[in-house]
Amino acid sequence: MLPSQPCPLAPSCPGNRAVATARDGQEACHESLQVVHARNNSSRAAPYIMSDRPLLCALIHIALPQTFHCTLADKCTMWFSSPLLLLAATAVAQYTSPPANGSTSLGPDAHGKYEISAEGIRGLFIPYGASVSNLFVKGKDGKERDIVLGFDNATAYEGEVHPHFGGVPGRYANRIKNSSFVIDGTQYHVLPNENNNNDTLHGGPDGWDYRNFTVVAHTKDSITFSIVDPDGKEGFPGEVVSYVTYTMTPNTWNIKISALATTKKTPIMLTSHTYWNLDGFANPEDATTLNHTFYLPYSGQRVGVDGILIPDGTILPNERYSVNDFWSAPKQIGANMTAPELYGNCGTNCTGYDNCYIVNRDQNGPYDWRTSGPVASLSSEWSGIKLDIWTDQQAFQMYSCPGQDVGTIPLKSTQGLEGRNPVVPKYGCVVMEVQDWIDAINQPEWQREKRQIFGPGGPSFSLEAEYVFSTTS
Repeated sequence: MLPSQPCPLAPSCPGNRAVATARDGQEACHESLQVVHARNNSSRAAPYIMSDRPLLCALIHIALPQTFHCTLADKCTMWFSSPLLLLAATAVAQYTSPPANGSTSLGPDAHGKYEISAEGIRGLFIPYGASVSNLFVKGKDGKERDIVLGFDNATAYEGEVHPHFGGVPGRYANRIKNSSFVIDGTQYHVLPNENNNNDTLHGGPDGWDYRNFTVVAHTKDSITFSIVDPDGKEGFPGEVVSYVTYTMTPNTWNIKISALATTKKTPIMLTSHTYWNLDGFANPEDATTLNHTFYLPYSGQRVGVDGILIPDGTILPNERYSVNDFWSAPKQIGANMTAPELYGNCGTNCTGYDNCYIVNRDQNGPYDWRTSGPVASLSSEWSGIKLDIWTDQQAFQMYSCPGQDVGTIPLKSTQGLEGRNPVVPKYGCVVMEVQDWIDAINQPEWQREKRQIFGPGGPSFSLEAEYVFSTTS
């Protein structure tokens, strides 16, 4: 928490030209953002970093006629002339003054990664997809383990083998039926990229997690990325400006994602697509996550899908003791591997999980996601690492990695066991995505428009999540 202090965001910011009007300033800022992101898109291997103070100040100054006073980093008395600048200010305001911990602006390491840390946790991130590439926590033996999948060098993410490792897929995560949707009577067609071009997955062939974001700010314990998604990119209507902030607090990885549709109504659904193995592939008896214990206390229902995992409009019950029952009691992911009904559970000819579970917290009335308990828990008895996920989102996708069966994805040098083939095995990971109901843009009867369709003049998309780590006894 930052102490009460004036926020130096007025036209007096050093290095900024005077701006005649808020409108002129907004246009100038918008042009600057477009230049930065155009430069990034032209060279994915060497993303441009917008980290100097004048540029940060320019993002916010154009919306402020005067200084304002902050009592907390996220609670300021201010008057903004533009929702775009409000979004920018929210994303970077905490970096406009030296942070309380005394950290300063940092840069990437020799592998192109940016480190942030706090007590009991440290992570490495890259601009490509705003991705987490390494996440280190200690197990019950006191050893630090890297528990997410990724690559040793940031440039490796540009190869064909990259399966959405740790990034922010967008502008619409998961699948879109027939690669089309309707908004206000107008049908839109986006680029297909899956199942013989029958649907769109994670925003299309050039979705957000295949693009460079801009590093807006980087301190010892936090990093903020931004992206400008142009009107018409991948077929989506309207421009979207988004900020992704990762912050480390003791034993916790915090995620905050904001996105604003600036010109037209458009679907937005974002998430963190992180692959987990809480043993860091070092368990000598089992390199998979089938021995990980999984718990979804609020998820007695799931979205019904067809053989290519497209929602069919049904909401199915997760019957007690069924293969999809992770709500009545915690159980190992591999507990039902021999059950006949698990075959086809993750699509045609697939055995395992790739399911969207509904998070039903509102059945007892209004709730605060920060106090209502985690929506998911994952733990490993071998490493003793436990992960509790808290979020404001109302669905949870779990993928048990049945498709990682070709042995072509290498482990990082920070993972694995000497003498074992250093590749990701089938069921060697679990992906856990906090998000909203998948493909709800094609299921109007679900009434998810307020959480998935956004436009100028309306609220922005927002996602918050906390990944809290502890050790088991």
